[in-house]
Amino acid sequence: MVQSALEINEVSKGFGPSWAREEIITKFSLSVQAGKLTVLVGPSGCGKSTLVNLVAGFDSPDSGEISMDGARITEPSHERMVVFQETALIPWQTTIQNVTFGPIMRGEDKKAVESQGQELLNKVGLGEFKEKFPIQLSGGMQRRAELARAMINNPQMMIMDEPFRGLDAMSRELMQEFFVRLFEENRRTNLFVTSEIDEAIFLADHLVVLSNRPTSVRTVIDIDLPRPRSFDILNTPEANEYKREAMELLHEEAMKSFHRADTEQVSAAE
Repeated sequence: MVQSALEINEVSKGFGPSWAREEIITKFSLSVQAGKLTVLVGPSGCGKSTLVNLVAGFDSPDSGEISMDGARITEPSHERMVVFQETALIPWQTTIQNVTFGPIMRGEDKKAVESQGQELLNKVGLGEFKEKFPIQLSGGMQRRAELARAMINNPQMMIMDEPFRGLDAMSRELMQEFFVRLFEENRRTNLFVTSEIDEAIFLADHLVVLSNRPTSVRTVIDIDLPRPRSFDILNTPEANEYKREAMELLHEEAMKSFHRADTEQVSAAE
């Protein structure tokens, strides 16, 4: 039996008053396997970030249940660390202070935490930049510091909400390679959200294609590509077939979104 780290069972979530409520997620169910890198892709505005907030415990579903290792998720926890689209580094703290902030605030031994923080910074290539402030780091370096800050908490699950969005093409590619090496080294359970198909296929063990809003799982594609991975793997026939399948599904869901927008405009005009 395959072990599931995360279970999302018949979850629905909407916003707005009852007379004008918009359903964002409906009857959403998904099993995220332990030690696997599960990637979510879907049409723009389909509710990916809403789902991230629910899994992280920042918000609660209207119905259904989300549980990790059998325990229901009701609040945020350092067992589920989130890396967001925008950097959340504290601007007046140095890199090492940012990385060690969480464990020290929880009362863990400062000397031991700082030693672990230095080890992580060395691992992500920022050992020489520990006394630099965020403004002195490039975008890619800030992302690496964010990863170290999440990893120092030794979470059971990493939740990545389009973490490389906004980086230039070269920095994004380097971060993808860097991230996949970290994953292959520790095999920590990951839920990764992206809008980039190539990124999704390069990273994923399981690729979850989401439907148009209200969001549900359209299909799950098992990405059977060997690890360790390098970008050459995206040129293989197998990777191209995965990309074709995912793009066809996403195109169908995006067209539904356009048709819905046209219908709403007509209804408003009437």
